[in-house]
Amino acid sequence: MKIRAIRGATTVKENSAKEIKNNTIKLFGEILNKNNIEEDNIVSIIITMTNDLDKIYPSKAIREVYSMEDTPFLNFEEKYVEGSMKKCIRILMYVYTDISKKDITHIYLNEAKTLRPDLCPSEEKIK
Repeated sequence: MKIRAIRGATTVKENSAKEIKNNTIKLFGEILNKNNIEEDNIVSIIITMTNDLDKIYPSKAIREVYSMEDTPFLNFEEKYVEGSMKKCIRILMYVYTDISKKDITHIYLNEAKTLRPDLCPSEEKIK
């Protein structure tokens, strides 16, 4: 097994703990499912949020739902850049896996699909 990085991003409609939690859990679950990742194979997780989200740490939501007390998390506020996407949560997860780099499935949900259309299957792109 090698260490690989898996990326993902999503957006929320409003700055609320419920929206942040629900969308973080959906994104995290999709990353796990699409890449067949088990908790024991997760090395660490870095999560960023844009500065317009401040109601809950995404890692808190993941820890509560997945009971991941032994996995290292870091939460950061993403640097603001004029014109950048609003209400966005990004995940960078390091995992042990046999999947090759080219076969990793990076997950982009909601408005975040526009960040990396090259990584989103055509049926999932925003029209």
